Amino acid sequence: MKLSLIIPAYNEELYLATCLQCAIEDLAAHATSGEFEIIVVNNASTDRTSAIAGGFEQVRVVYEPIKGLTHARQRGLESASGEILAFIDADTRMPPGWVGKVLAAFEQDPHLVCLSGPYRYFDLPGVKSVMVELYWLLLAKPTYRITRYMAVGGNFAASRPALLRIDGFDKSIAFYGEDTNIARRLAGEGRVKFDLGLIMETSARRLKEEGFMTTAVRYVANFMSEAVRNKPATSEYRDIR
Repeated sequence: MKLSLIIPAYNEELYLATCLQCAIEDLAAHATSGEFEIIVVNNASTDRTSAIAGGFEQVRVVYEPIKGLTHARQRGLESASGEILAFIDADTRMPPGWVGKVLAAFEQDPHLVCLSGPYRYFDLPGVKSVMVELYWLLLAKPTYRITRYMAVGGNFAASRPALLRIDGFDKSIAFYGEDTNIARRLAGEGRVKFDLGLIMETSARRLKEEGFMTTAVRYVANFMSEAVRNKPATSEYRDIR
């Protein structure tokens, strides 16, 4: 199965090169040339994001003029050719073996339409890192067992045919809740799996800027709102760059 890696990017000149280097290394270790593609969606950036992405010969840059995460994800979906679409964020650092786990999961389970896992923050102090681990173990995992769907926006892969059947991403959602929305709708097409072993390293910039508890409460509230009301609780967000 061909895998398309899609990376939405708005003004990500500080993080994007490292993100791409990590992704290219892992893709090369688990897929031969022609079995994968990397698409960076330049989402109305005003910095060097597009130039940095274009400096990697393995990367194709597409442009989405309407700023917004779901607009960028949808552009990636429409531009991709793989059977599996993997979505990560531009401030992530893909750990070795991530691609292999994704490919193996889809090959072994024909009913799987979405696979996701937790974040691990590479720049978060020790005590808060432990709190994050407890969050995933004590809150996220039991919640997934109840809902049977969960996705983390910068750490998930989905079946392209399944995404097309549900008409892709809901572009009316600005930011919060968009990952729960796509997981909930994909659950109607097949199995959505949340695997605590599918870890993605990412920046803690939002946690640091907005506060640990504020960010956690906001994400939980929007997950619950999507699960109960089929729409997010928060309509506005702030870019952290």
